[in-house]
Amino acid sequence: MRLAEALLERADLNTRIESMRGRLANNARYQEGTEVGEKPTELLKELDKYFVRFEYLVAAINRTNDGTRAKNGKTLSELIAKRDVLAKRVSVLKEFYRNVSAVVTRLTHTEVKILPAYDINKLQRDIDACSKELREVDTLLQESNWTAELIESK
Repeated sequence: MRLAEALLERADLNTRIESMRGRLANNARYQEGTEVGEKPTELLKELDKYFVRFEYLVAAINRTNDGTRAKNGKTLSELIAKRDVLAKRVSVLKEFYRNVSAVVTRLTHTEVKILPAYDINKLQRDIDACSKELREVDTLLQESNWTAELIESK
């Protein structure tokens, strides 16, 4: 199995687990004289199967991320950390940009003039460079995900 396939299956299991949460909540009680729509014992058995598979996949994905190197020589775990940091950095810089570039309307020339505290053009160049690096790291990760074989437990 390829790493990308395991990631897709993990995402699917996450969705199923969340769906099961709702199904369990909907069948936690029933009105006297009626029957419960779905039996909680059966739902819990199915949920346990999901969790066993989910745990297996998470462990295998983590092993694979730690044991697989991308074309640039970094492990997939290192690339994931880099991607997460870059995404957070872009987010913070974009918010800062919105604040720096916000227009403050003055009704008269006697009102206090509000000026940006940072070079807007430099900030935009920084955002663009960081966004480009983020795209490159993400592309490298995606490529690696489709070429790396999942490392099974021993």
